[in-house]
Amino acid sequence: MLIRYMRETDWDRVSYIFAQAIDQGNCTMHRGVPEYAVWDASRDEKGRLVAVIDGVVVGWTALTRVSARACYDGVFELAIYVDKDFRRRGVGRALLDALTGETERLGIWTLEAHIFATNTASIALHEACGFRTVGYREKLGYDKNGVWHDVVLMERRSHIVSWEGG
Repeated sequence: MLIRYMRETDWDRVSYIFAQAIDQGNCTMHRGVPEYAVWDASRDEKGRLVAVIDGVVVGWTALTRVSARACYDGVFELAIYVDKDFRRRGVGRALLDALTGETERLGIWTLEAHIFATNTASIALHEACGFRTVGYREKLGYDKNGVWHDVVLMERRSHIVSWEGG
């Protein structure tokens, strides 16, 4: 497995994996996959990684700033998705480990994950990668089928990047 930076040419596979997650109904409240330009504008340039097996993108990560305010420059929400045919093969762990290493290299001190309470596999993955539960939000939003979801808020604070003013 190769972990590398995402390229625009990966969008077909990235959007395919995203569509799988939307259809699954246990990963995201997005109701459809946007066009690349819309997706690109909504995500930070940092943290866009893909996992590649035999030349095929099988998973991806991306980051979104939690706020445009300078005091939150080191705080990002992450997204991570793995092709359903490649789950439970270490792809998610490899991506999340690579992402945390990359974000620390970039000076990011906090990663947030908003995970459906029913998505126990994702919660377990994040816990294994050093995230902790910091909150629980009931019926935070609804998916394309109108199903409301409770969300577990998890975070990982860097042990390398200082968040205490320097």
